Amino acid sequence: MSQSFEFYQERAEAAAKEAKEATLENVRERALRSESAWRDMADRARETDRERKIADKARAERREAEAQAAEERAAAAELAE
Repeated sequence: MSQSFEFYQERAEAAAKEAKEATLENVRERALRSESAWRDMADRARETDRERKIADKARAERREAEAQAAEERAAAAELAE
């Protein structure tokens, strides 16, 4: 199951908070790396969602065009009889 943009964004914000509150440099660096990774995943999730919406719209338009073409063929066949 894929995660949502919001989930990744929340994790990035939690990592940023952890980095800000860290007293040890290595803990801060780890949290900053984690934040960066979560933000990258959030960006990819948002882009995937955008691409999915575009593809869904294209499929719906194609199905509509195919249905219309089938109706036109059926009407033409009736006239030919």
